[in-house]
Amino acid sequence: MGGTGWAMTEFGWDVKYAGVQTLVAKFLMQGKAGMHAPVFERYHQKAEHFMCSLIGKGTRNVQKTPGGLMFRQRWNNMQFVTSASFLATVYSDYLASSRGALRCAAGNVAPTQLLSFAKSQVDYLLGDNPRGTSYMVGYGNNFPRQVHHRGSSIVSIKVNSKFIACRQGYAAWYTRKASDPNVLTGAVVGGPDAYDNFADERDNYEQTEPATYNNAPLLGILARLGSGHSGYNQLLPEAVPIPKPVAAKPKAEPKAKSTPNPATTSSPISIQQKMTTSWNEKGRTYYRYSIVMTNKSSKTLKDLKLSISKLYGPIWGLTKSVNSYGFPTYLNSLPAGKSLEFVYIHAASPADVSVSSYNLA
Repeated sequence: MGGTGWAMTEFGWDVKYAGVQTLVAKFLMQGKAGMHAPVFERYHQKAEHFMCSLIGKGTRNVQKTPGGLMFRQRWNNMQFVTSASFLATVYSDYLASSRGALRCAAGNVAPTQLLSFAKSQVDYLLGDNPRGTSYMVGYGNNFPRQVHHRGSSIVSIKVNSKFIACRQGYAAWYTRKASDPNVLTGAVVGGPDAYDNFADERDNYEQTEPATYNNAPLLGILARLGSGHSGYNQLLPEAVPIPKPVAAKPKAEPKAKSTPNPATTSSPISIQQKMTTSWNEKGRTYYRYSIVMTNKSSKTLKDLKLSISKLYGPIWGLTKSVNSYGFPTYLNSLPAGKSLEFVYIHAASPADVSVSSYNLA
């Protein structure tokens, strides 16, 4: 079986072994291997080989560009970056939950190093690289303008209502040396070559083509990084039960409420809280609450500190600092008119959320 015998240094569209090895390693750490423990341990060893190769601590390590980006191949390399980084964040939490360390040829490694690796790759992707280029379309000031994407590169029907056939689109728009008329905001393109070089040209599909398999793993990484240094215990899922469809009798549920703000109703910050779903697990009813905070001022909101009390479960989308909460790690300000959403789960009425302090600049 390839999963027990192949030591991988890639995880992408052709090779999925590293993902399977990581998942089986989780079962082993949870104590669910039973009579299959010897086989599961072989998967575990291969998962650790993959993780060690990412951070340069293994016997055979992944190639990286001079700027520090993991590099596998020229055609859509970013899929390997986001996929491997996702596995690294997951495995980091597995190790932390089991109070273990990553066993590499160069010695034991703390789980935080895997998380730091993933963050470094995301930082590069979003613009912290030798070119200063964000490989997420629409993010930052310097991002790909000629994306290899038909819908993005052809003018909107709202601008030109004339029918554009397939060949016409290719002849008139594909080779057009100008920025895309429709910005494909959020799309992650293939990225640079092995030397951090990137040609922003529509026909350079190897580097400018966006793909869902680039974006999908990135969402998981950002969600994890947004929770701060302390991740959710991945080996004890009963701490926050998974929602299960149940046929329960109607019962009174906690009412959604707007969290009181210490300022007056003219405060530049509004906070709206509501319950989005609920489920029953082992005789208890759990609730998921969503809080949307909006900057109603004409200035940028900075140095935010929130006070949250009566919270009895995990929270996502904020960073905890001693006795207060602030912006998530990927955000340091909130522009005028923009909103930030964060969520939490617990088996109780809504928590009390209020603004402790902030600055407007």
